[in-house]
Amino acid sequence: MLEARNLTKYYAATPAIRDVSFTLAPGAVLGLLGPNGSGKSTTVSILTGLLDASGGRVYLDGRDTAERLIDYKARIGYVPEEAHLYSHLTGAEYLILIGRLRSLPEGPLRRKIGEFLEVFGLTDDQHAPMTAYSKGMRQKILIAAALLHNPKILVLDEPNSGLDVTSSLLLRSLVQALAAEGRMVIYSSHVLAIVEQVATDVVILNDGRIAAHGSVAELRQMLELPSLEQVFRRLVVHDDVDGLARHLVEVMKR
Repeated sequence: MLEARNLTKYYAATPAIRDVSFTLAPGAVLGLLGPNGSGKSTTVSILTGLLDASGGRVYLDGRDTAERLIDYKARIGYVPEEAHLYSHLTGAEYLILIGRLRSLPEGPLRRKIGEFLEVFGLTDDQHAPMTAYSKGMRQKILIAAALLHNPKILVLDEPNSGLDVTSSLLLRSLVQALAAEGRMVIYSSHVLAIVEQVATDVVILNDGRIAAHGSVAELRQMLELPSLEQVFRRLVVHDDVDGLARHLVEVMKR
């Protein structure tokens, strides 16, 4: 079980997140939602060990992850929001690099890479430099890199960025298949419809604090609303977005 206890992060005197707590059981998918500036990226960075918390702790199976941080990171597969790749490498070269950094055996690594590239439709482009890749192709490489070492925990930060419809459907099925195997998945996204389809639990952040936490069904029932989007609107969106959209259309006509 993965547990965040009272995570708090300050940048100088400004709090990014305050007292963020939740648990994630094996086989569960946690949807992490919130507007820009809500603290999602900070929370993800702390959970992946890329950022130290100002307060609070992350525990895996009851043990403080800070005590064995390298072992903890070895159990995580991470797809970051921004695709910072060594773009002078080919897709295959980049995956080989990641596999070697993960100390994976060379023969099985190359076979696994070949199968991943085939599934993601990148076999014909595997020897092209990633400078020639589209955003969606680079995103597929990032997803493959996160899966190479068979992680126990998968952290996805806006993983659908640049993906076509078929690849997005594949990713959704992949998340569900991983959860069915007992993996733990954290899915941070602005795409509420996808989170609603894959998440077993949802944390909604606003202004660095948890605005709501529960299953999709519990949040709907609690607020008597038909969809996760309506729940999000009620809790987070204080502007009349429909009215603002109509206003923009009227401005366009002037």
